[in-house]
Amino acid sequence: MSSFKRAKQKGNRLMKKVLIIVAITLILATGAWFFWFPEQAMDRQANVSAGPQMPPPAVAVLKTQLQTISLSHQLPGRISPYRQSQVRPQVDGIVTERLFEEGADVKKGQQLYQIDDARYRAALSSAKADLKSAQANVKTVEARSKRYEALVKIQAVSQQEYDDVNAQLDQANAEIAVAQAAVDLAQVNLGYTKVYAPISGRISRSLVTEGALVTANQSQHLATITQLDPVYIDMQLSGSEAVNIRNRLIQKTEPTAVHLLHSNTKEKELSREGTLKFSEVTVDQSTGSITLRALMPNEDSVLLPGLFVRATIDLGQEDVLLVPQRATTRTPDGSLTVWVVDENSNANPQTITVEQAYKDSWIVTGGLNAGTSIIVEGYQKLAPNTTVTIEPWQIKNGLPSGASNTQNNCDQG
Repeated sequence: MSSFKRAKQKGNRLMKKVLIIVAITLILATGAWFFWFPEQAMDRQANVSAGPQMPPPAVAVLKTQLQTISLSHQLPGRISPYRQSQVRPQVDGIVTERLFEEGADVKKGQQLYQIDDARYRAALSSAKADLKSAQANVKTVEARSKRYEALVKIQAVSQQEYDDVNAQLDQANAEIAVAQAAVDLAQVNLGYTKVYAPISGRISRSLVTEGALVTANQSQHLATITQLDPVYIDMQLSGSEAVNIRNRLIQKTEPTAVHLLHSNTKEKELSREGTLKFSEVTVDQSTGSITLRALMPNEDSVLLPGLFVRATIDLGQEDVLLVPQRATTRTPDGSLTVWVVDENSNANPQTITVEQAYKDSWIVTGGLNAGTSIIVEGYQKLAPNTTVTIEPWQIKNGLPSGASNTQNNCDQG
């Protein structure tokens, strides 16, 4: 082997030793770095492996606050008459005349029918004759009693005869009372041959005609009179809503206003307003609801009994905490949650309790305080304790969604 080859091999061996020494030095230096500065080393390694960091997700946040709103509740209802009376005969006889126009307005005390009164006039005349006979008999017995009173003093008649005459006088007076009662009854029956309107209102069609035989105990009535101004609106309130609504009504000191809505497709509000008058104290076991009754003016007689309408009950104003419905999510157990941002810009879910809906917001009664920042948009992909970038939620028409102070319907949440 030449000297050149030996020198080359010697140089290669030297180079390998140098590389081994350098590698060992690097390993020892790296180990010393991890030993003396472990946190910096881990962060450096994480930064190298993760690459450039992503910025925190941006979310739209709304700061909750108390708002004064007008609460109301819309219910289906049915028109009921304020007064309704069935016209019925009180004596037997043939109807000789109908004295009203069907469908017209009648006044209380107006005569509607005339029943044949010949038999009742004769009965009245007979009762008056019996009364005169009883009165004449009293005069005879009374005169005899006076004579016996003088005779018994001189013992011309016995005391027994005098007592018998006084008893006959008392009996004659009683007969007068009986005859007078018979006269009164005959006069009443004669008066019943004229059938009068018991109330004022609009009368229905006549169910009998002239020449029909009517009796005092018949099941069929002659006509029906309905008072149309004012009218009642009977509304059904479910038992689940009853506690909340009744509590609000109890707290009100002024009369509760009720606004009427047409049942047409446009649902235009009529220019009339009534008041709530009555509320049932028991729940109907068959329907699970209670009945509310409102009194509504009806000067134009547009509201007819049996008509279905929708009525809005004014529950007054109240300071409440509103949360947009779009900011809430429903959990599998049915509860509602919102994402809350703390002072460190960390987002976490928070369970809330709501009472009912107002427009497109929830009325919150628990789990959230005024001044809390909640996420309205951008919470869909967040994990608990995620740091976020806060942006104010866009306000529409100068007011947050659902923050108007005008009157609107409230539905059970």
